[in-house]
Amino acid sequence: MRIVVGLGNPGREYAATRHNLGFMVVDELARRRGVAFRKRFRAEIGEGRYRGGKLVLVKPQTYMNLSGHAAREVVNWYHAPREAVLIVLDDLDLPFGALRLRGNGSHGGHNGLESILEQLGTREVPRLRIGIGRGHTATAQVLSRFSADEERSLPEVITAAADAVTRWADDGLIAAMNEFNQRS
Repeated sequence: MRIVVGLGNPGREYAATRHNLGFMVVDELARRRGVAFRKRFRAEIGEGRYRGGKLVLVKPQTYMNLSGHAAREVVNWYHAPREAVLIVLDDLDLPFGALRLRGNGSHGGHNGLESILEQLGTREVPRLRIGIGRGHTATAQVLSRFSADEERSLPEVITAAADAVTRWADDGLIAAMNEFNQRS
């Protein structure tokens, strides 16, 4: 089993913002696998298959700062070990479109990841960080829309991130890191 938690904020006003890259990647994975979402555990959840078993796609609907509550409920329901969970999130400290997979670490100032690590009680949770670049202020940057140039590149970024998640699910974290961390 693999659980992919894409971070974002619910609501139309946030749909096309940088902070919702996690949702965008999960939506791409759902599109590829024909997965439909249903509301459960304060999240939108979809179940599909991957090469080795069940793939659970999660979009917390609690707003970013409380994402951990939904993630914990899903992880506990499926009795999933922490290494079977991948968090997909935006990252201010990476240039736009850069991908970084890690198996553990701090939240790095990301409130959604902080909430998840706190609720799961460990920093040993794999994550895929997607660069959004740094703006004048963190809040303004994460809630802003993409520039015209970024908007043109966004489908490629989302595709690469979804490919990285698929590689993680199929072949493990090290294989995904070796392939996708070198791209940026």
